[in-house]
Amino acid sequence: MKSDIEISRETKKENINKIAKKLGISSRYLECYGKEKAKINLNIMKKVKNNKNGKLILVTSTNPTPFGEGKTTMSIGINDAMNKIGKKSLVVLREPSLGPVFGIKGGATGGGYSQVVPMEDINLHFTGDLHAIETCNNLLCAIVDNHIYQGNKLDLDINRITFQRCVDLNDRAVRNVIVKYDNKGLERKDKYNITVASEIMAILCLANDINDLKKRLGNILIGYTKRGRMVFAKELHCVDALALLLKDAIKPNLVQTLENNPAIIHGGPFANIAHGCNSVIATKLGLKLSDYVITEAGFGADLGAEKFLDIKCPMAGLQPNAIVINATIRSMKYNGGVSKEDMNKENLDAIKIGIENLHTHILNMQKYTKNILICLNKFIYDTDKEIAFVKKYCEDLGCLFGISESFSKGGEGAIDLAEKLVKLCENKVDYKPLYDYNLSIEEKINKICKEIYRAKDVVISDVAKEKIKLFEKNGFGKTPICVAKTQYSLTDNQKVLGAPRDFTMTVTDVRLSSGAGFIVILMGSIMTMPGLSKEPAYMKMKFYSNGKIEGLY
Repeated sequence: MKSDIEISRETKKENINKIAKKLGISSRYLECYGKEKAKINLNIMKKVKNNKNGKLILVTSTNPTPFGEGKTTMSIGINDAMNKIGKKSLVVLREPSLGPVFGIKGGATGGGYSQVVPMEDINLHFTGDLHAIETCNNLLCAIVDNHIYQGNKLDLDINRITFQRCVDLNDRAVRNVIVKYDNKGLERKDKYNITVASEIMAILCLANDINDLKKRLGNILIGYTKRGRMVFAKELHCVDALALLLKDAIKPNLVQTLENNPAIIHGGPFANIAHGCNSVIATKLGLKLSDYVITEAGFGADLGAEKFLDIKCPMAGLQPNAIVINATIRSMKYNGGVSKEDMNKENLDAIKIGIENLHTHILNMQKYTKNILICLNKFIYDTDKEIAFVKKYCEDLGCLFGISESFSKGGEGAIDLAEKLVKLCENKVDYKPLYDYNLSIEEKINKICKEIYRAKDVVISDVAKEKIKLFEKNGFGKTPICVAKTQYSLTDNQKVLGAPRDFTMTVTDVRLSSGAGFIVILMGSIMTMPGLSKEPAYMKMKFYSNGKIEGLY
């Protein structure tokens, strides 16, 4: 089979104005970036505000393997299938980060014959949103340090500056840095985060409009005074300057699928160390423009889906009509102890062990809604016996089950799924969040760890406990929890696979994202700045003088 980039390059793309017309968007609301991508001006929200909302469908997954399980591919395939059966459907996704693109995971534009295009542009600089977010973040850092250098009128404690710089690359060398104030003789320790884990990214993705964006920017905690008072970004008189850098980034991006169906891609927080959902603005706009919105939340349901359902939906007033849980035979084998070399061999015994990971995710999603569809993302080496076992297992649990072949067949390979989802979305919306924001921070941590991850005990470090007390004392206790942990396991240890029980989770640190409106809980050895592997993806990339690119995926 051809590579993703070859398929993407050879597929005929329609002019973005023609794609926009399929959603009823006139050219007056488009800000085109060439012929194949455009920003949607936010003035359109006034035009569509009285439109009836469409149905919201979340695509999530089991815990992923290092190879990826095709959640984005499935989302795009379902959307194309919806359009094939005559439904007005729109896929709304996150933007890729350059970290994984040049690292190990690759891009985030789908795969095979279920992709969004132009693939190269989306996976690289796209419309510049992530660069704008990174620059906005680092401008605030520069403002904080300049304030200290110029006399420190706010009496900031340089050892308690909490807002950190970022860069959208995997760069372990900047996990720990020293900031020096030239001839002042002062210096402090600092850290870099990857841009997609930054609070500015979360703010952009959770803001309802520009005014809300500015309010959230002003509410960013930058540090503490020497007397222990919290200091916020608005006290530095920089909010409008920060917002200026995001004036275009806040506008959703319109592109298309390989089958020339509209797609909106906007915002890109990681789900293992951030909240893992595309922007509220993009989702709400999509619901006004189409009858069905297909969206995804990063990594497994223990991370992305939990945050979608406990952070994004309550904050934005959204309710999912259905949840699709993406599963693969490969992930079951991986969770059942099969090595990479033996993945293509039939192994029912391993699947019987590994399928318990899927079972846990099913039970978890049923805490939020009963409108659930299990979808097996079929790979070419999956055998009939293996597929039959998984199908029977899911149906014995009383679950609706379907198979996707959209990677190899595009929308045609997901028609069965689309038809089942249409019927499922006719059911009453029964969504409810896992926890009440009014619970204490520790109660919320325990609820997620014990009900979603299935931990027996939770240990909170002394450092984390002191910060939790401080946050609650300052009125930030009634906020949702954004857990940062490994994506490969239900636990905080990536080597513990399957569906473990009787384990302990450890909270090593907590961070207040007061602008975004949540508290980040760091678990185990998770870091907010990834590093490059020994053989990163960039080593396979080729760029020729005629403009041709190879090795991007």
